Amino acid sequence: MVKETVAAAKNRMSKALEDLRRDLASVRTGRASTALLEQIKVEYYGTPTPLAQVATLGVPEATLLTVQPWDPAMLGPIEKAIRSSDLGLNPMSDGKLLRVPVPPLTEERRKELVKHLHKVLENHRTAVRNIRRDANEDLKRLLKDKKISEDDEKRALAEIQKVTDDFSSKLDSLGKSKEQEILEIR
Repeated sequence: MVKETVAAAKNRMSKALEDLRRDLASVRTGRASTALLEQIKVEYYGTPTPLAQVATLGVPEATLLTVQPWDPAMLGPIEKAIRSSDLGLNPMSDGKLLRVPVPPLTEERRKELVKHLHKVLENHRTAVRNIRRDANEDLKRLLKDKKISEDDEKRALAEIQKVTDDFSSKLDSLGKSKEQEILEIR
């Protein structure tokens, strides 16, 4: 039972780490990346739909994204959705294709992005700590129900803390590398 509790905690923490990777991919840096547009939702027949499900996304140049809708009638709503996102992008339409230039980041915008990054990172740290708390409560419940001994509980608590520290350091290193990427001036 102890191993299952520790394994479940590890599994949930690795999911939190993957979620952070996805969130960081959508944080804008100086380079164009289709991941920037993956978080954008477009009204498609009354349903908010991810942009990648209604259009083909491309990166022909380091500072340009292209969005080609599968349905030409979606060009307007896609353009509106990109404009209204907080990415600061200004798409241009040629009737069939949207060209989205990715302008260089200003110093002020870089600082805003770093603040946003720190918020996202703290949310994921909190998630990891909550997973640790849940696992610790499970272990205490097992001890109370006399399904494990006090020694087993102490070893498991130490192992969960070690796993938590490991995942916290992984989160921090991902955050630091993304922060350097944002602050890097090309």
